[in-house]
Amino acid sequence: MAQIVLFENIHPSGVAVFRDAGYTDIQTYASSLPPAELRAALEDAEVVGIRSRTHLDAGVFEQFRRLRVVGCFCIGTNQVDVDSAMRHGVPVFNAPFSNTRSVAELVLAEAILLLRRIPEKNERVHHGHWDKTASGAFEARGKTLGVIGYGNIGSQVGTLAESVGMRVIYHDVEAKLPLGNAHAVNTLAELLAQSDVVTLHVPGGRSTANIINAQTLAQMKQGAILINASRGTVVDIDALHGALSSRHLAGAALDVFPTEPKSVDEPLASPLIGMRNVILTPHIGGSTQESQENIGREVAEKLVRYLQTGTTKGAVNFPELPFTEPAGTARILHIHKNVPGALGTLDNLLAQHGLNILAQNLQTQGEIGYVITDVDGVVNEQIMTTLCSHPVTIRCQRI
Repeated sequence: MAQIVLFENIHPSGVAVFRDAGYTDIQTYASSLPPAELRAALEDAEVVGIRSRTHLDAGVFEQFRRLRVVGCFCIGTNQVDVDSAMRHGVPVFNAPFSNTRSVAELVLAEAILLLRRIPEKNERVHHGHWDKTASGAFEARGKTLGVIGYGNIGSQVGTLAESVGMRVIYHDVEAKLPLGNAHAVNTLAELLAQSDVVTLHVPGGRSTANIINAQTLAQMKQGAILINASRGTVVDIDALHGALSSRHLAGAALDVFPTEPKSVDEPLASPLIGMRNVILTPHIGGSTQESQENIGREVAEKLVRYLQTGTTKGAVNFPELPFTEPAGTARILHIHKNVPGALGTLDNLLAQHGLNILAQNLQTQGEIGYVITDVDGVVNEQIMTTLCSHPVTIRCQRI
């Protein structure tokens, strides 16, 4: 039975999924661990679950060959060297949908609070000032929301914004079907020029690094608001500080930062600290009880399905094979180098050992191929040793 190691206080719903599936060897940790302690905890692990603070680099996959599958109990997978995991035959799963609603609600709430100048008025009341002026305070109704990145979260933000009467436009590098009355604009500059509130929902990486910078901030409307709940690297913080200080922007809300504290007691270092018209939150977009419960269940179910049937549907770094009902006496999962003749080699080895292939499903991706084979016959340790030791094989197991 596989040993499962879960870090960073994974929600009990995930543990329940494993236990209901018959897995009892489950080690849990309330937080991420320092490198030496992390490696000690991974010594016998076959299944690893993490959130955003635990980093699994190439050395982890090189050292811990028993590791079969990784679950990121969050949206992002930047904390995992997914290419190294793939080369070592380890699929990586995440939860791209489970916290969508939580993030979307936070973004809309921040837009309304900033339009009404609530952060600065709240601070003034706490310091003894009773400022009832309506100057600079606006309703959300009738304002234009510009969504940069119209994926799962961006489209949900648009849907919620329309419910309070906002006009929604969006820009995405890929053509996306609009929801509700939203409509696409052709360029980022066009979106920035029209939007009273701009919200970012793009992935990290070089293509999106500092897409909001001094130039693009200057293209935004005077008095507009910027919200970033996507990745900390997509906004030039110094340029944003300048736009806020000059009052070109009326406010901003950030839930993610280029460099984030590693622990609860470490303060955030940012020039935005202390600005009255800025909401700063500690990367809590998906931190609701509902989303964490959903994430725990979603990722754990993906891991269990892989362990029990080999399906990789939803893996971020692996050929995707859908669920199929097992047939025959055994199912063999074979991960191999994506080279000519790999499948023929596997089939010949099975035939040499008198195994009849009843069903087979193959997909390739980059450097690897992955095939699920259902056979009829006795699959003993000698056969598995032969398959696993073949030069074309990266990883092989029987379930």
